[in-house]
Amino acid sequence: MESFVGSDIRAMRRSRKMTLQNLADAIGRSPGWLSLIERGQAQPAINDLRQIAILFDVNISFFFRSSGQNKEERGLVVRVQNHSPLGTSETGLVEELLSPTLSGSFEMIKSTFAPRARSGAIKSLRPSEHGGVLLSGALNLIVDKVRVTLASGDSFQFQERDYAWENPGDVPAIAIWVVSPPVY
Repeated sequence: MESFVGSDIRAMRRSRKMTLQNLADAIGRSPGWLSLIERGQAQPAINDLRQIAILFDVNISFFFRSSGQNKEERGLVVRVQNHSPLGTSETGLVEELLSPTLSGSFEMIKSTFAPRARSGAIKSLRPSEHGGVLLSGALNLIVDKVRVTLASGDSFQFQERDYAWENPGDVPAIAIWVVSPPVY
């Protein structure tokens, strides 16, 4: 585990508007201990990472996503075999975090929308800007009350607006999604 684990924890905590005290209380640790972790001056135990992963709704493997890479690449590159799946096929959406860390000003996500899946109404809970490009399939994107159908190669961008999605097709729709600031 490298020091970017702490910066990822900090980024996820901040994106959820949690204080050090809030997160520390939720996992039964002190704010001082958590501060050391976030600054890379201490390493969390597996049980601590498990609790943090559950709280932030990510798989614990998220924290080890680049552990098999060359040390000089960690925090810089994410190899395809190290993509971290987020979510489950039961929800109709499986995402892979493409960003090497969450400490930058944006994150990149590969989103795979199951055939005929839909999100329902989604409200952006955190101030953020979204953009992306549909790589394959078709995707209905509903932003506020505007409904557009995206085809392969179409791109989009919106900021701090309610949105939802639907895959109207019989094949998965795949998009690269960019979110600023990082929300995972």
